[in-house]
Amino acid sequence: MKTALAVTTCFALLAAAVMAAPATKVEPMCPVSGHACSPDATAEFEGGKVCFCCEKCVKAFAADSAKFTAKARQQLVVTGQMVQKGCPFSGGPVKDGTQVDVGGVAVGFCCGNCKGKVAKASPEEQVGMVFGSGKGFALAK
Repeated sequence: MKTALAVTTCFALLAAAVMAAPATKVEPMCPVSGHACSPDATAEFEGGKVCFCCEKCVKAFAADSAKFTAKARQQLVVTGQMVQKGCPFSGGPVKDGTQVDVGGVAVGFCCGNCKGKVAKASPEEQVGMVFGSGKGFALAK
């Protein structure tokens, strides 16, 4: 009996770990052009380091970072420099079962209404809605 319980517990833990693991690694993309990033083209942003495809995009970002803020924050989350601390809309605690994949990031919400707003939006709109305000995310420690 104890052996069966131990085996069942191990399988449950393994299943939970597999479900929590990301399906694929998301590579950071240039927030200006959308192309693959170069390690030689970076800029400091909100306490993290954002990478770009080229120096031309670094300059465009520096000239008008507000235009690219949502995609820059998304990149900071994708690279693990920022983590989710709460709902991107309310800032409140995230509830189980409210996750939506937004640009390769599993984002949780405080309620079904917040989740529904994002789920109905286009992928481009989702990034702006979730990462635009900066609410709900903070620098990783």
